[in-house]
Amino acid sequence: MKDCVIVGGGPAGLTAALYLARFLRSVTVFDAREGRARVIPKTHNFAPFPDGISGPDLLDRMQSHAERYGAVIETCTVEAVERQDDGFCVTTDRGRETARYVIFAAGVVNHRPPLPDTVHDRGVARGLIRYCPVCDAYEVRDKRVAVLGSGTHGLAEARFIRDYSSTVTLIRPTGNRPHAADKIHVPDSPMSSMSLSESEVIVTLEDSTIAHFDTLYVALGTSACSKLAETLGATIAEDGCIVTDVQRKTSIDGLYAIGDITDGLDQIAHAMGQAAIAATAIHNDMSGKDQS
Repeated sequence: MKDCVIVGGGPAGLTAALYLARFLRSVTVFDAREGRARVIPKTHNFAPFPDGISGPDLLDRMQSHAERYGAVIETCTVEAVERQDDGFCVTTDRGRETARYVIFAAGVVNHRPPLPDTVHDRGVARGLIRYCPVCDAYEVRDKRVAVLGSGTHGLAEARFIRDYSSTVTLIRPTGNRPHAADKIHVPDSPMSSMSLSESEVIVTLEDSTIAHFDTLYVALGTSACSKLAETLGATIAEDGCIVTDVQRKTSIDGLYAIGDITDGLDQIAHAMGQAAIAATAIHNDMSGKDQS
């Protein structure tokens, strides 16, 4: 039996694995390699890399770091997590593993704009399609920016980006026209379609208006990858995220959750901090039980 199994091999999961391995705990990470960090073209707000680093490069470094100290990283999909008297049984598409503790670090899935996957991914790689203004609004300062979204979330994202550009347009996919915000253009018609050129995002509205932008932020929300935790009986918030306490414990003894699956800040540094807290709490809990 392993001391801990971690579901998800993004920045949160790999940081927790590193800490646990250096605490001399046996730990396995199950990673389907589908996390959002893998499609980051380059992040410039992660402190150790002033020249930026791509998501895949960062994850490769983090995985090698954790493996150096004995963490096991396996590429597979977790299909079920079940409670046992002395821990958990984790079933993957490659087999089963038992562990005293489990950490969910599977993140969330972005709701994408209506583009073919290959076109979307090419747009993300070129910076034409973006998802996180906290991460990279600095890179779009003074550019023509569109925000695809509606309601309070879309409007809040447009207002955030307005600090970086004087040309921000809030485009809704469907539904009622939102109240206009100061200095943010809100077209009367919703979007009909969109396409990408080599350097622009081209949006066609339902009234046949065509608009050109340097980049488009997608503010359509996310879905937390929390189904396994919900099936296990963990408390889930209204937005689908897993509810935890300050030590990242869920409502189930021995089950922890970290990273984007627990809240909406969606920052690598924040997720890594949560991982350090959870791993330390697990180590201390195991130490206390082993001594009793």
